[in-house]
Amino acid sequence: MLNFNWLTDVSLDTARWIFLTLFIITGIIVLLIPQKYIYEGIKEIRIWHNLKLWTIVLLTFYFLIYYNF
Repeated sequence: MLNFNWLTDVSLDTARWIFLTLFIITGIIVLLIPQKYIYEGIKEIRIWHNLKLWTIVLLTFYFLIYYNF
């Protein structure tokens, strides 16, 4: 079995901020994806085809939930 007893020394606030920082890093990595990969193979470009937009919206939603709770 996995032993996570070493995590008992990490406070909940620290764990929350580590997790939120990972959300922010994920958002930055998504923003670094070249635009040509986002719309590759799409004939008509629409705003809802932009995966960066969807990812940032969802990450913001998750960030706010984890920040508040």
